[in-house]
Amino acid sequence: MTRTRLPLVLAVATVLLATGTVAHAEDDPSVPPGTEASASAPVDVDPNDPDLKLPEGATLAQAKVLDIKTVVEEQSGDERREDTNADVTFALQAEVLFAKDSARLSGEAKSRIATIAQEIKTQGASTIRVFGFTDNLGSSAHGDILSKDRANAVHEILDSEINDPSVTFEVRGYGEQYPISSNATEAGRKKNRRVEVTFPRTDN
Repeated sequence: MTRTRLPLVLAVATVLLATGTVAHAEDDPSVPPGTEASASAPVDVDPNDPDLKLPEGATLAQAKVLDIKTVVEEQSGDERREDTNADVTFALQAEVLFAKDSARLSGEAKSRIATIAQEIKTQGASTIRVFGFTDNLGSSAHGDILSKDRANAVHEILDSEINDPSVTFEVRGYGEQYPISSNATEAGRKKNRRVEVTFPRTDN
């Protein structure tokens, strides 16, 4: 079946990601995704340079590293890919991967994950993050467990497909934390029920 993809291009300020190494989802993840320390500014700016022509009494804000993010999302919203200068992230909706309230992968899910594994091989990535998320329905504790189990299920397929002992994984379940859409509607909750796979991009 041919899937139509709708490209969306956004310019945003992001931070550069640093990955760790674990085999399975941690019980108490301490560092949320996307909040690690950013790289330092690539160019030093002298705030006293007269060519800056700052208004009297004005000061320079702290320097930030800007990145360009490209987002490609299927019209159905079942899958989206984000590319930055540093990383590639695939976000798969839970309904595509699992039955309701389940962490057992469907046949179609395994095929999609195998495609992501091939992209990881193409990029030559050696560190991979697999994060699970849920909506805010049900108890927070249940969401934490379900998202962790789903992240582990995706990790197991990726690990099998990549089959490279030099590749390390960071696998975590975040439950209802870090929604990407409003939980006030079912359409928003569907976006929040997801598993994200992130890995560094290369020049390949």
